[in-house]
Amino acid sequence: MRAHHLSLLGLLACPAPAAAPPSVRPGIEVLLADSLHLVAGKRIALLTNQTGVDRGGHRDVDLLRTTPGVQLAFLYSPEHGFRGGEDRPDLPDAVDSASGLPIYTLYGPQRGSALERLAGLDAVLVDLQDVGARYYTYVATGVLLMQAAARVGTRVIVLDRPNPLGGEVVQGNVRDRPAPAESLVGILPVPMRHGMTLGELMRLANDELNIRARLTVVPVAGWHRSMYFDETGLRWVRPSPAIPDLESALHYPGTCLFEGTNLSVGRGTSVPFQVVGAPWLDARAVIQRMQDGGRGMGDELRGVQLTSDTLTPHAPTDGRHGGVKINVVRLHVTDRRTYDPTHTAVALLVAIHALYPDSLRVLAARLDQLAAGPGLRAAVLAGEPAAEVWSGWDTALRAFQRGRGTYLIY
Repeated sequence: MRAHHLSLLGLLACPAPAAAPPSVRPGIEVLLADSLHLVAGKRIALLTNQTGVDRGGHRDVDLLRTTPGVQLAFLYSPEHGFRGGEDRPDLPDAVDSASGLPIYTLYGPQRGSALERLAGLDAVLVDLQDVGARYYTYVATGVLLMQAAARVGTRVIVLDRPNPLGGEVVQGNVRDRPAPAESLVGILPVPMRHGMTLGELMRLANDELNIRARLTVVPVAGWHRSMYFDETGLRWVRPSPAIPDLESALHYPGTCLFEGTNLSVGRGTSVPFQVVGAPWLDARAVIQRMQDGGRGMGDELRGVQLTSDTLTPHAPTDGRHGGVKINVVRLHVTDRRTYDPTHTAVALLVAIHALYPDSLRVLAARLDQLAAGPGLRAAVLAGEPAAEVWSGWDTALRAFQRGRGTYLIY
């Protein structure tokens, strides 16, 4: 990573570590309590969704609208829409019925015209709950917004939130170059599980992508890097339709890779990203192969238990096996501090390919997009042991771990 050239203006009002988890305060509360000068007397816009709330569940929109001297002009929304319930690419612009403010979507073909509205604003605020994985599109949406804001001189203010997976562990392969911006997947050169907050990622993007935006990060108060979300005292708000709880988020950096195959990841069930399955899959046979240590496998089962089950997806948004009973391998985290979802997912993919080479279909473009290139796909199709696949990740992971320190706030 290049040397960091940003000022430390983003490290505003960062308080001492909290004595108890319930004192963790999201960036919106720190802004209004300690850094109001950033928005007082300003004309602003806000990129947010249902996750943009304070500890009491009050929306950023309403908090900002009722703050004297703040002029909230309009709202932006990311993938899944302003209320977080949509799972389709053609989201229309809308109006927030509670405030009457227009909502312009940044997920879809009208993104360009929506970004043109930044001209004339003093600042644009970003408050989104990321899930801690490279594939999640909220970070990319924030980066595209920051690039547009830099072109017209509008300040970007990120209201930070905890990484729900903690901030110490990094896992998976590292993308060695940014993906095309229009994909919104893997826009930054980071691992599958990056261990950074949205604010930290935006700092990295501003530097690594040479955006040179006027960026300020208002920190989350009282959060430690060792904290998982359920240790913060904050209420879990579903960040998107297929991440209903922390368990799904814990598996997501690994099981999301299966969206590059014809296997279901449980969309349309109550346990999305906690399962992998298909009607033709013998889950017990897959688990038995995973448990066979004589096949070059090692720590893929550390911190996780695999069980077999059957599920019936209902109206799955990926269109896979709707109304059909499928056999699934279900993943249960038993020790999240030793669990590596990326290792487990690769081992599952290798095992399923070995058992069902004719039934498993790899969607090359999609898997390569998620896996940051064709390497994983080629290794799986060539029958390489899982341990050989992930052993090639180590050097880049260590380099990322060292280099990211420049951008860390907590």
